[in-house]
Amino acid sequence: MVSAQTARTLANAFDGVTEAPHHDPMVTAFKVKNKVYATLNEVEKRMTVRLSPLDQDVFCTFDNTVIYPVPNKWGMQGWTHINLKKVRKEMLQDILSVAYCTVAPKKLADKYRVE
Repeated sequence: MVSAQTARTLANAFDGVTEAPHHDPMVTAFKVKNKVYATLNEVEKRMTVRLSPLDQDVFCTFDNTVIYPVPNKWGMQGWTHINLKKVRKEMLQDILSVAYCTVAPKKLADKYRVE
């Protein structure tokens, strides 16, 4: 299990990240250059991240009770839920890194890409 505070710390660990309320006052968005790469819903103990469809497929093969596509058209665009009650901290850190690199400008993303 990953606490909301740990998830928040991990999401803010990348260069240029800003934290702000999202559409729902109970949800926090994490942005890089005004593009949302992750959200945190503390009430539901869930993060949602933006992945490429390929990265989404790879991560979602792990365990669909831990990480799974948003069940609508957003999910088809790569938006993916992460169950904070079940995910390991190391896995969440990896997923957030990939999500950050998906939306960050190349100059920022290159620092975190794993080749």
